[in-house]
Amino acid sequence: MFVKIKTGRGLRGSTFLAVFSRSRQRSSALPAFAVMALLFLSPPSRAQDRVPGDPSATPDGGSSRADLPDAPQPQVANPAAESGGVTLRATPINILKDQGAIWTSPARIRENNAILPVALVLATTLTITTDHQVMSSSKLQNTSLNNEADTASTGLVGGFVAAPVIIYGLGQIHHDSHATETGILGGEAMVDSLIVDEAMKLISFRERPTVDNAKGKFFQSSVGLNSSFPSMHSVIAWSSATVIASEYDGPLTKVACYGLATGVSLTRVLSRQHFPSDVLVGSAVGWLIGRYVIHRHRRD
Repeated sequence: MFVKIKTGRGLRGSTFLAVFSRSRQRSSALPAFAVMALLFLSPPSRAQDRVPGDPSATPDGGSSRADLPDAPQPQVANPAAESGGVTLRATPINILKDQGAIWTSPARIRENNAILPVALVLATTLTITTDHQVMSSSKLQNTSLNNEADTASTGLVGGFVAAPVIIYGLGQIHHDSHATETGILGGEAMVDSLIVDEAMKLISFRERPTVDNAKGKFFQSSVGLNSSFPSMHSVIAWSSATVIASEYDGPLTKVACYGLATGVSLTRVLSRQHFPSDVLVGSAVGWLIGRYVIHRHRRD
């Protein structure tokens, strides 16, 4: 007689900052977002007691029945599967939950996950101190270069916006759930990133490099909605690139996605649309949110 034991479900963390300290723990897939408890099915006995009158029993008291099969491998629980999977219908609710986790994440900073946040703050501070010097360089005072860089950055970011849509469409046509999931999560990450980007712009009110001799002053109410900090192009590119590179984690895909995203960030500086610190923070925000969305909602 078999005793069926239900497999325990692992828990996946929902903390946005947990991504910071675990970003390099897996080579072929994303790092674990939290410690998951795994319970295995107990293997059943491989021999049975002799039952009187059992035609399968052998004269010596053994059993002619084949050995019982090994217990099935455990399955790790996933929030996406528990909530019905990654679907367009669930995306608005997921975005609201994402925003709650993102904006409350500073309250969950601990020693074990503070390395990257601290490093980012230090790098941003250092970069801000050099913004004026970089943007005042004569090498960037080239209208032709600025226009070409602006065109290139717009074209590249347009590709990153279109990529999840195209991947989703192909997934629907070919009934490929992996592609469909990639398209949905890519769109979710970009929306999450845009919300954070616009909120940060309204808080920073930073002047563009083309204003006031590229002094890059913060908290200038006259800036309005045209705040420079952080770079929206960088946020979009890196959030989309991170999802695609994580879902299709081959080395060529990663090089292509992150390489093109880097191109977006660099061309925003070359076009004199953003300071180096703007694209640094924009890239980091996009990457971190992309990682969070993947960890929180991807079906393993």
